[in-house]
Amino acid sequence: MSRRTVVLKVGSREYKVASSASEEELTRLGEAVSAKLAQVVPPGRPEPPQAVLLAALALAHDLEEERARARTVERRSRDMLRRVLVRLDSVLELDEGAP
Repeated sequence: MSRRTVVLKVGSREYKVASSASEEELTRLGEAVSAKLAQVVPPGRPEPPQAVLLAALALAHDLEEERARARTVERRSRDMLRRVLVRLDSVLELDEGAP
């Protein structure tokens, strides 16, 4: 894949990013960081240098929470499917015993 340089605006700053990702994807991700940055820095206040780091930490925290939720849903789905399969097996066993 070819690498291209894209200028992203995150908060009030512009960054040159060299990546093989598409410009659309980088722009979308930059907008997500900007949105989180807006939550970290109160409106009308200048962005301190560590604000982008705080936004990145907040996004990492959100990602961890989402992954934990996904694991919980996956575990519950697996358990439910296992229970359904046990019930189906028992019904099929009853049908096999019928005359």
